[in-house]
Amino acid sequence: MPEEIGYVAGADGAYYDDRAAGASVVVDYNSLEAVEVRTARARVTFPYVPGLLSFREAPVVLSALRKLKHKPDVCLVDGHGLAHPRRFGLACHVGVIMNQPTIGVAKSRLFGIQVGDTLVDREENVIATVLRLDKKSLYVSVGHKISLEDATRIVEHCLTKRGLEPVLLAHREAKKLIWSTKN
Repeated sequence: MPEEIGYVAGADGAYYDDRAAGASVVVDYNSLEAVEVRTARARVTFPYVPGLLSFREAPVVLSALRKLKHKPDVCLVDGHGLAHPRRFGLACHVGVIMNQPTIGVAKSRLFGIQVGDTLVDREENVIATVLRLDKKSLYVSVGHKISLEDATRIVEHCLTKRGLEPVLLAHREAKKLIWSTKN
């Protein structure tokens, strides 16, 4: 984990039929203002299989991330990291392949038991932090090269009234691209 964070990237994907769109948005860590947006399109080559979403989504998300000219210090991925039934969700795939600190941030729980503001596995190891936002929760888990404490601190910093700003911006760009593909 870098001592000082300058840029954070948000990454997300969207689908329509057999087409996928991926987006990565780099924001300035202090202001949360977007400094770069990159997108990618691809044909979906892996079927939808619950628990194996990363094989379907990683290729297009990675394609968008590889186009970035501003190298982010950390990447926030719309998906799970270690808080995954196989202990290796989309954020882990992206982090290992990109060889950079990566955080998984998901809107639903796939795995684990909630104990207070954490998710634990059967052996009671903490696998995620649960952040409550109004009526929703975010599940923050380690993707790659970062501690859960640092991941949680970074996600909390990137939260605005609208949501997790870098991921929200990437989500909008991916949806916009998939919408243009449909029409």
